[in-house]
Amino acid sequence: MADHHIESILRRPSVEVASGLSRSSIYLRITQGLFTRPVSLGPRAVGWPAGEVAALNAARIAGKSEDEIRALVARLHTQRGASHAEPPEGPVTTSQRLV
Repeated sequence: MADHHIESILRRPSVEVASGLSRSSIYLRITQGLFTRPVSLGPRAVGWPAGEVAALNAARIAGKSEDEIRALVARLHTQRGASHAEPPEGPVTTSQRLV
């Protein structure tokens, strides 16, 4: 029988606490490729896989460069399976920020 790991999804306030970043800093880093894009939880709700937030924190603590963190973000997006719906490409819209 397959072992299914269910990863927690953190809402934005929890991501702010876990990362030490403000809301605006999170979305700025997303546009800079330094933070993963959120996954859609519904029409007006998004969240981040807890493992991705932890991986980004670990990279920052380890002193990784921005280029290394961008590569990590790309790998994390690639690793998102069919269970994590990718948000549409392009800039983050106001409606995506107001959750």
